[in-house]
Amino acid sequence: MRVVIDTNVLVSAALRDRLPEDVILHVVGHPEFEWIVTPIILAEYRAVLARPKLGLPPEVLERWMQLISASTVTLDPGDIGIAFPRDQKDAPFLIGAIVAEADCFVTGDRDFTEARKLVRTTILSVSQFKQLVIDQGY
Repeated sequence: MRVVIDTNVLVSAALRDRLPEDVILHVVGHPEFEWIVTPIILAEYRAVLARPKLGLPPEVLERWMQLISASTVTLDPGDIGIAFPRDQKDAPFLIGAIVAEADCFVTGDRDFTEARKLVRTTILSVSQFKQLVIDQGY
């Protein structure tokens, strides 16, 4: 199963260590899953986690950076573009889902409800992913 994970899920996991972390660790810990990123998504992950306002201790930041480096599969989207007028900064995640032919995109952002028309990928909240994937033993 190919999964794209929104930055807000990653940040929540790094800050709170609850359900978002469980979801990420499930994806990372099961070989049948691939955590898909593009170079733009990867750069966003790194930049956002390193923001001083998040206040992540260096050891926590390093742990997440290592996990991302070791656990993601980077795909090159080439020249693919997508019009997502609701929030253009979210377009790289939709592009990643399209390029990867991802099975699901996990996000905490409700802006993506409109994106369901643009991609074949199933867009799920963290709790939906837990209920539909983790709890079902996938």
